[in-house]
Amino acid sequence: MSNYFLPHEIVPTILGPKHLDSWRGLLTVHARVVAQIEARLAAGNLPPLTWYDALFALYEAKGRSLRVSDLADRVLLSRSGMTRLVDRLEESKLIRRESCEEDKRGAHVILTDAGIDTLRQMWPAYQRGIQELFARHLSDQEATLLDSLWRKMLVANSA
Repeated sequence: MSNYFLPHEIVPTILGPKHLDSWRGLLTVHARVVAQIEARLAAGNLPPLTWYDALFALYEAKGRSLRVSDLADRVLLSRSGMTRLVDRLEESKLIRRESCEEDKRGAHVILTDAGIDTLRQMWPAYQRGIQELFARHLSDQEATLLDSLWRKMLVANSA
C-alpha cells in the first residue's frame, strides 16, 4: 500500500512502513465498507447505519435503556451528534426519552417496539453487507486473528 501521510525524507517518522500501511489499510477498508453498507441501506429506503448502531446499543442495554451520554459512548458519536440523532429517533417514535431521577439535567433513552421493528427491518441488508463486503473475504482463522487484534487494541487504548 505504502501511502504515507508525508514522505519520510521530509518529516522523520517513528513508524515503519508496515505499521503505516496497516493503519492506512484499516482506515480505507472501514471507510469503503461503511459507505457501501450505507448506500445499500439507503437503496432499501432504510435509515442510516448510525440509527442501527444506536438502536442496537439500546437493545443490548439492561432495560433497553441508556443515558444519552452512555449511548454516545457506545455509538462513538460526540455528545452534540448524539443529541441530534436522539432527536431524530424520537421524532420517528423509535425511542422515547425520560428524565433521569438521579440527575435532573440528564435523560434516559428507551427503545420502543417500533425501534425493535426498525432493527429487524434493517438487519437483513446490514447483514448481507457485512457478509459480502467483509466476512466472505476472511477465513475463520483470519477473522479470529482480527478479533484478537481488535481486542488487544481496545484493551491497550481503553480510558
